[in-house]
Amino acid sequence: MTSLPKSADYVLIGAGIHSLSLGWRLSELLSARGQDNKKIIVIDKSDVGSGASGIACGVVRNNYFQPAMRELMAHSVGVWESDPKALNYHSVGYMQISPECMHEDVAQIHKEQSSIGYESVFIEGKSDSERYMRAIVEDWQMQDTTSVLHEKRGGFAYNKASLEGLAAKARAGGVEVVTHCNVTGFRRDNGSDAVKAVITEAGEIECEQVVISVGPWVRDFWRMLELPSKISVPRRDQRNGEKGMAEVPMWCYWQLEEGVLQVEPEYLSDNAGGVPPVFHVDSQQELFSSKSGERIETGGLWGVYYKPDHNFGGVQGGAAPYKIDLAADDVAVDPYGPASPQFTAREEFPEMWCAALASCQKRFEGKRVLYKDEPSGGVGCFTPDSFPVFDRFCDNVYIVADSNHGYKMIGVGHLVAEELLGTESALLQPFRFSRFASGDLHPTSNSPFPWS
Repeated sequence: MTSLPKSADYVLIGAGIHSLSLGWRLSELLSARGQDNKKIIVIDKSDVGSGASGIACGVVRNNYFQPAMRELMAHSVGVWESDPKALNYHSVGYMQISPECMHEDVAQIHKEQSSIGYESVFIEGKSDSERYMRAIVEDWQMQDTTSVLHEKRGGFAYNKASLEGLAAKARAGGVEVVTHCNVTGFRRDNGSDAVKAVITEAGEIECEQVVISVGPWVRDFWRMLELPSKISVPRRDQRNGEKGMAEVPMWCYWQLEEGVLQVEPEYLSDNAGGVPPVFHVDSQQELFSSKSGERIETGGLWGVYYKPDHNFGGVQGGAAPYKIDLAADDVAVDPYGPASPQFTAREEFPEMWCAALASCQKRFEGKRVLYKDEPSGGVGCFTPDSFPVFDRFCDNVYIVADSNHGYKMIGVGHLVAEELLGTESALLQPFRFSRFASGDLHPTSNSPFPWS
């Protein structure tokens, strides 16, 4: 562990995508103001990228039905594009390939992407969609696709390498990164709501401002700050005239199912021999087991995503997550601890995912035997509406609760840096905690993924 300073102006908890991006940008802004003497510390109980950011699939997209998410992601894609080499970012594009039941939603996404100048192409109709896909990968064979939304920006980054690049940028600006130092609480003095010191196993750090960006551990820090474990939100289902509020847990957990097909990454090349866009496919097509030939139960609409990836050593991707019970009121639960299902996909996931890939492209037929479990995906901590909370609490504590949208949202740290220095962000405004009480929730789509 790096020696622990006695004090700092800014203590950023969690050495993942948000804190490192924030430290990088905050150091730049302070330097521009002639305030290089301000001390910024990033602190983590393990190491850089040891949590959710370090096992993220790395996809960068702007495929959101929600206008606020779309505008925020356009900003984040711009940050990825600002230094692709240092951030290990690959701007290959992103495709949402969908059946008719999602046509209207995806058309709306394209319309609103166009309205903010985010370049994408929208293909409609079964025959035109098939022709478009086969012009990219000639073995495309999905049968129920009626629309293709092709984002020309976006793509993917190699997670560990990108985090090391971010850490290097932060350190170059004078940010100190303290690893293997566990935060255990906060000290407040004289009845004040403000946090005066961050308590760690190695001692206390007195501070002016604290930022908490800890991914799936956010529930535990929320509890340390004595914030409410349950909140009231408007009932979503009001079709029968049922109105009012419902009390729900502030946090819930979903298991993210991901895996790797152990082939050479170049096995998934486009017709020109290059890297294709990231493929996200939603479908109602029936899937059948390569082992037994029996129909795989998918619940109707299913979704998968996949891409070639040298970081994971093959073709990597996943499917829609499922809710898990991590004993929300149990202080001892660690979402990435030995008792958690952190990398445990359901037994049927490999069969379903590989069958889906084979339904998409002929080259994947018979490749189920090459599937391998890989530490990616993990556990996500979600808010009641499955969208982030970016807000101030306890006078001087800023919480970045990304609701598992995290890795791709590299630009959030830049915007939070500006807010810490007094400039409110219009892009972050729709993600304040107050939206739950006011009922100003984000719209939902027909996607099988809770974050869309």
